Amino acid sequence: MGGGRVVGASWWAVLLAVPLALVSTRRAFLGHDAGHRQIAASPRVNRLLGLVLGNLGLGLGYGWWNDKHNRHHANPNHVGKDPDVGEGVLAWTREQAARRRGPGAWVIAHQAWLFFPLLLLEGVNLQVNSVLYLRGRARREQLTEGLLLAGHLAAYLGLAFTLLTPGKAVLFLAVHQGLFGLHLGSAFAHNHKGMAMPGPDDRWDHLRRQVLTSRNVRGGPVADYLLGGLNYQIEHHLFPSVARPHLRRLQPLVREHCARVGLPYAETGAYASYRQALAHMNEVGAPLRD
Repeated sequence: MGGGRVVGASWWAVLLAVPLALVSTRRAFLGHDAGHRQIAASPRVNRLLGLVLGNLGLGLGYGWWNDKHNRHHANPNHVGKDPDVGEGVLAWTREQAARRRGPGAWVIAHQAWLFFPLLLLEGVNLQVNSVLYLRGRARREQLTEGLLLAGHLAAYLGLAFTLLTPGKAVLFLAVHQGLFGLHLGSAFAHNHKGMAMPGPDDRWDHLRRQVLTSRNVRGGPVADYLLGGLNYQIEHHLFPSVARPHLRRLQPLVREHCARVGLPYAETGAYASYRQALAHMNEVGAPLRD
């Protein structure tokens, strides 16, 4: 353990990045809950929890995430209103795909195959966007969130390079960030990908806007843990401030109401959910493969 490092002599220490990625994803789910004011009665306490869990705990900006996620909840799967289906590395409509040129077009053409590998970069992507969001924000917000993000980065890198040799530290960070992005992105991928996307002339009421664009995932307690309660996506979108443990209790009531008014209620297993999402992505990229 030369150089004062505690665990840096063994490559087995890199495997600790696996449980750390699980813990980080649980922390992200709690930050999501805080953003929806599910944890505490006070908005101020929820914001404080979000800053501690997100900015300080993950390097993920609470302000950026809340702004983006609230716009998503208001208009899920609505191009031009929902940032989750906006222009980016991937395309969610054929209109978006048709605008791509060069290497970007190749990525869209093969995006169904590239989706999960690209999620390995999602953790870093979230952190970069958290920093970029602070440009042009109020000075107080910049200082509060920026200092917490900097504190996370200093502690994160400091511990890794203090406890591990440089090579092992770099590998540890890569495994941790890759698995964190893969786990978190895979959980959110179930929710809306491959579901209905309202057009510019559609005027759906709140019930249809939330139910028709959302998909639940079966799986019981295992799905509850791995997906952070997002497997009850329909109930979560209808009642976003309801605490995660209560969504299971709401499900029979929501399903019964949807049946009564003749509204489709989408619920599948995890495999079928991914298959539907990837089939949609494959269909969007099909013209670019011709």
